[in-house]
Amino acid sequence: MLSTAIIDSPRLTSPIIVDEPKIDVGLDVDTPWVVIVWNDPINLMSYVTYVLQKLFGFSNEKATSLMLDVHEKGKAVVSTGTREKAELDVFRLHEHGLWATMQQD
Repeated sequence: MLSTAIIDSPRLTSPIIVDEPKIDVGLDVDTPWVVIVWNDPINLMSYVTYVLQKLFGFSNEKATSLMLDVHEKGKAVVSTGTREKAELDVFRLHEHGLWATMQQD
């Protein structure tokens, strides 16, 4: 919806009416994106654990826990952040042969 404002100008003899867009103060901040690694029939569990440690710096325990989620539940969230970060993480996981997607949280 547009609101109207009257603008006085020294060069004009009468004020003019200008339609101004209403500012939406409830704009959503960029909601976080999540990176999901999916189970696949190709990669060994030890390899998935290794990749998670290498790419994200997880401890062996954390990487093993995420790998078990992938293996037993079919997927695990391994990263969150901005869209650009999620795109990069998915790209890096693909480079290592893992199945990964991203979605808005």
